[in-house]
Amino acid sequence: AEYFFKIGAEGKRMRPTVLLLLASAVTDVTSGGTAKAQDFNSIDHAPAHVAPGDMRRRQQRVAEVTEMIHVASLLHDDVLDSAATRRGLKALNLEVGNKLAILAGDFLLARASVTLASLKNTEVIELLSRVLEHLVTGEVMQMTAKAERLTSFDHYLQKTYFKTASLIANSGKAIVLLGGHDAATAQLAYDYGRNLGLAFQFQDDVLDFTGSTSLLGKPTLGDLREGIATAPVLFAAEEYPGLTPLIERRFKNNGDVDLARDWVLQSKGIERTKEMAREHVVAAVAAIDALPPIDCPHANRCRRALKELAYMAVDRFK
Repeated sequence: AEYFFKIGAEGKRMRPTVLLLLASAVTDVTSGGTAKAQDFNSIDHAPAHVAPGDMRRRQQRVAEVTEMIHVASLLHDDVLDSAATRRGLKALNLEVGNKLAILAGDFLLARASVTLASLKNTEVIELLSRVLEHLVTGEVMQMTAKAERLTSFDHYLQKTYFKTASLIANSGKAIVLLGGHDAATAQLAYDYGRNLGLAFQFQDDVLDFTGSTSLLGKPTLGDLREGIATAPVLFAAEEYPGLTPLIERRFKNNGDVDLARDWVLQSKGIERTKEMAREHVVAAVAAIDALPPIDCPHANRCRRALKELAYMAVDRFK
């Protein structure tokens, strides 16, 4: 279970970074009563079932839970997809076998559940529980979709929300509610997370065609090889109708993957996907700009950082 938490294998840790920035972006640390920033440089050694008394530490627990859920989903996905690499390392399922890899993911979900329950906040527990439901629903949608649904943009967008955006959106809402803020502010945190998550995934879909295996830490064209049609493919199919039967048979025939790649690269699919990602970045930035005004330099720095992260989501190469 510690495999992807070791130094060098921990990934970008984007989700906990975003969540703690959201918590800070709506908190006035100049008003007194808030622990000093340096107090949080020390490690929280409290057991999972013991909730900290300090609000910032409690919000940190939500960020930790979110990352545990994310890593658990990676471990399970790698088993389902028979993945060979993850984050530039051998996938855990190849290192220890499918059974132990699944149990490692289960352990992380169990530990996340214990940590979440210790916060004793029903609304926060409900939001993160919904995320777990969405992750499973999205995976089932991907695995069981009928041929006609595989070419549907509505199906693709719903599945993408469930598998990617729901986690950061609902966690963002949860961490703001846990801080005692009103429902309108929490909804803006949700809107930011949803749009950031979608933009991030759309850029991932682009990088699967244009990226470098060494930079991504996983093979390119992975989605096509797994039979998954992402946004660049769906856009390309509007220009090249011959793609439709390939999508419907999940690129199973010899030559399907290469042919689909060529059509995507010849089409406007990649540029249209980038444009869709940029639209969601604009929406994410608008959500931050709509947060209640705050006279706190630290909170405003965090708001600028959140907007910069949104832009980085579509400008990255890995």
